[in-house]
Amino acid sequence: MIISKHRAFRRNIRGSLPAALAIVLAMGALTGTPVSARAQQPPVNLGNARSYAVMAGTAVINTGLTRVVGRLGVSPGTSVTGFPPGFVFGRVHRGDSEAASAMADVVAAYADIAGRAPDATVQSELGGTAMAPGLYESAGGGFTINGTLTLDAQGTPGAVFIFRADTLTTAGVSNISLVGGAQENNVFWEVDSATLGTYSVFRGNILALKSIMVGAGAVLHSHALAINETVIIQGTPRRPATHLALPDRPSTTTTLTSSLNPSTAGQAVTFTATVQAITGSIVPTGRVIFRDGSTIIGVARHGSGVPAVFTTSSLAVGAHQITAIYLGGKTAVNEAWINFAPSVSPVLIQTVNS
Repeated sequence: MIISKHRAFRRNIRGSLPAALAIVLAMGALTGTPVSARAQQPPVNLGNARSYAVMAGTAVINTGLTRVVGRLGVSPGTSVTGFPPGFVFGRVHRGDSEAASAMADVVAAYADIAGRAPDATVQSELGGTAMAPGLYESAGGGFTINGTLTLDAQGTPGAVFIFRADTLTTAGVSNISLVGGAQENNVFWEVDSATLGTYSVFRGNILALKSIMVGAGAVLHSHALAINETVIIQGTPRRPATHLALPDRPSTTTTLTSSLNPSTAGQAVTFTATVQAITGSIVPTGRVIFRDGSTIIGVARHGSGVPAVFTTSSLAVGAHQITAIYLGGKTAVNEAWINFAPSVSPVLIQTVNS
């Protein structure tokens, strides 16, 4: 049933796309990598579309106060209306070669996802649930979010979440929470059409075959990409404005040291993780997990001037691949917040002798 559905899915897409884009789609569908239920989904490449907060096939239509942070593009159409009163903090591309290149990469990403096998079929209502990384299809044909959906990367910042359905609808004031190192750029929603409710908070990349509707006061972190039709944005009559923005999470690095290497079985070994921002002097704060291979062996907090420290005397004889993973987090700075990105330390080989 799934295979036949995907074949029909791809046939319908080809019939509704310009010929050149259909060729890109066919190529992408053939190269999509099926995975088993226990395999990690490979990354999805948005290519030149990565710098676009909004992309539509025919038109972008805005009413009211809206902030778009990132590029805005239309291809093959050229219509962009409602700016002002909306504001775009980035370049606007109306049917030019740059927009066409970005749209081709959106189609290729869509095809990649369409060619993958699902890890699980789940209930349509995602609100109130916590999901691990993987590719999920809807048992009812669509996904809805009422309340909060939690996406848990389980300590793997590069973990990929994909939700594939006919429709996506979020309720007013609904929310998506990212924990365990999950990142907006690694969350993908492949649908025919999507509607974001008023004042909802949405995280992840929407790849819609047809259209996207963003309700008044909604906040979307990442990309709104509609291949064939429109992106419609309902702004607000007054501030705060409807907000669509590319993720802006400053990069970090994590280093790891051992107090005693090699050590002897039963000896206490202290691992120290230090997290730094790639640029600037602000020290990232938040949780750090320590792993032995794929097994979490400890958790500690990294603070300003206080590295994350974990001590254990339970390591068995042998060589251990120890890593420290900073899960990202908000750091208070002058009555504001900086939301730092996760990072993973290089592997430290801890040798334990008998």
